[in-house]
Amino acid sequence: MQEIADDFADLAAPQRLELLLEFSEGLPELPARYAGSLDTMEQVHECQSPIFLVVEVADEPADQPDDRAVHLFFSAPPEAPTTRGFAGILSEGLDGLTVAEVLAVPEDAPYRFSLGEAVSPLRLRGMVGMLSRIKRQVALKTRS
Repeated sequence: MQEIADDFADLAAPQRLELLLEFSEGLPELPARYAGSLDTMEQVHECQSPIFLVVEVADEPADQPDDRAVHLFFSAPPEAPTTRGFAGILSEGLDGLTVAEVLAVPEDAPYRFSLGEAVSPLRLRGMVGMLSRIKRQVALKTRS
């Protein structure tokens, strides 16, 4: 996540929006098991656009629960590039990390992408909402 934040910080505000659009376009498609099943995903109500997410935590290595890999899946409409961009950042920055690494991400991480000049605070709160739901789902899935 820090590398992505550094990439944004190195750019002027207009170029940050272009990079955000690149993340939007790079958001992976939902796997077939979630396509058409938004009811199995959690909606992020802080976002202005309808976005849904689900977290999967790998079963292995079961002897070290905090070392299990986390995988993220998002459903975001193509006509919402900012929201999709935020989801793309979180997907690229967090997918594949361990439970411990995801839970260690600071709550204010979305504010570290130097996007305050490029998008509204309301939109940034949407990304904060995504991150908090990801971390909550990871915590819940590692307790069970």
